[in-house]
Amino acid sequence: MPFLHALCRSWARHGPQIYTIARWGRVARDGGGWTAIAPRRCLNGDMKAVIATAAGGPEVLELTDLPEPVAGPGQVVVKVAAAGVNFIDTYRRSGVYKMDYPHVVGVEGSGHVVAVGPEVDGINEGDAVAWAEGPGSYAEYVAVNAEKLLPMPEGMNLQAAAALPLQGMTAHYLCRSTYPVSQSTVALVHAAAGGVGGLLTQLITSHGGRVIATAGTQEKAELAKSYGASDALVYSEIPDLATELPRIIRVLAGDGVDVVFDGVGKATFDASLASLRIRGTMVLFGGASGQVPPFDLQRLNSGGSLFITRPTLVHYTLTRQETLWRAGEVLGAAASGELRVPIGATFPLADAAQAHQALESRQTTGKVLLIV
Repeated sequence: MPFLHALCRSWARHGPQIYTIARWGRVARDGGGWTAIAPRRCLNGDMKAVIATAAGGPEVLELTDLPEPVAGPGQVVVKVAAAGVNFIDTYRRSGVYKMDYPHVVGVEGSGHVVAVGPEVDGINEGDAVAWAEGPGSYAEYVAVNAEKLLPMPEGMNLQAAAALPLQGMTAHYLCRSTYPVSQSTVALVHAAAGGVGGLLTQLITSHGGRVIATAGTQEKAELAKSYGASDALVYSEIPDLATELPRIIRVLAGDGVDVVFDGVGKATFDASLASLRIRGTMVLFGGASGQVPPFDLQRLNSGGSLFITRPTLVHYTLTRQETLWRAGEVLGAAASGELRVPIGATFPLADAAQAHQALESRQTTGKVLLIV
């Protein structure tokens, strides 16, 4: 598919296919090309950005030109240094989450403020910032609501800052709010060498909890143990996960674990439920292996009066105060060296499709970043 030639000018409608790209305005496809129809605003020309042209696999991601954004009321424009690659990006790209197409992909990143809009106080051009809610972050520039910006601790590098907002605050709410861990907590953490899993394992153990980890390879299992897991199990070494993992868990943890943090989803769900103690809690926060199909709630009864929840970050950052609390603790711990920030792979912006492929195939450990 040809690049989206988004020109900073008004254009009459010539074709039947009219789209809206959030923050850039309406665009039309006519014949073999794309053209902007009254884009919202532009500065000094075009910038590079990655759009999802339709719901589908990584192949629908396209590097294109769009007008540079201008800061509206309550917004700033940031020159992006690095953008975080997350499973939520793949869910939106693939159509698991309802989205308009085309749209500029990505919500997370870090960089320097280059323009400040009206009604913004306390933020200046040149400030280094990070964010977890900046739609359109797979781009050279992005307009972000000022209230969503996270101040960076002094001395923190921009790649580490881009790696932390979404996954770091996710790990934080999981073990501080969804299921507050304590020194008596025994937790099963799936994909404990991954971006969220590695941070979550560190946070749980820093609060005195015990982590039994799972991982896809022996190398990843060793990485999980380096994050503090007392035990690390390899999926490929357990032929029947649904029946054998719960047995292993009960050898390691008596009557079962207090809580399972499961971001893998379909492939691990049955094993997760069966690994819980009576009145244990299942926290399903992702679906890296696929979405969990509907299931009979009676299974919670027969499993031992179990609890289950499907949380998401937006409901744990409802206020500016709550967001700054979570971000402050996570970014502060990373800046002080108490929290390791594993960056597993970096890709140039033009290789966003390869980054999605690597993430979805679970080939990576730690965070995946696009370097802009």
